[in-house]
Amino acid sequence: MDIRHNEGFSVTGFTVRTCNLSEQEASTAKIASLWQHFYQQASAHLEAQSSVYGVYSNYESDVSGKYDLTVGATSMSPDCLNGQVELAVPAGKYLVFSAKGEMPAAVINLWQEIWTYFADSDCLHKRAYSYDYERYLDDSSVEICIAID
Repeated sequence: MDIRHNEGFSVTGFTVRTCNLSEQEASTAKIASLWQHFYQQASAHLEAQSSVYGVYSNYESDVSGKYDLTVGATSMSPDCLNGQVELAVPAGKYLVFSAKGEMPAAVINLWQEIWTYFADSDCLHKRAYSYDYERYLDDSSVEICIAID
């Protein structure tokens, strides 16, 4: 992991509101179907250089509260999808974690690592709970950028 000051960017995609507890039950989980919906609707509009993101925002509180997840890409026009949203992610200071492997297992395991890191009483960083995001580098590589104070 390393600390970076990341520039702001915008993504066009779809958003759901959920919480980590809801995502543990198949009957209330929304994230997997959000990703499926995004790829069904957006695959024809993605360019070769498209960067795909999962952006977490509008946190209610902390790791146990509700949040918005916007799944989208940077190179799509805001009007190319039916029901899409455009989300502007501001520049900020981020702690960046990365993983390689089969998706979605690699990203799920990386989130477990992140939660463990920040739950440690000796953790040197404090989460801002403003904007966090997954950036998919290719089919088997992901970076998760966690906003820190």
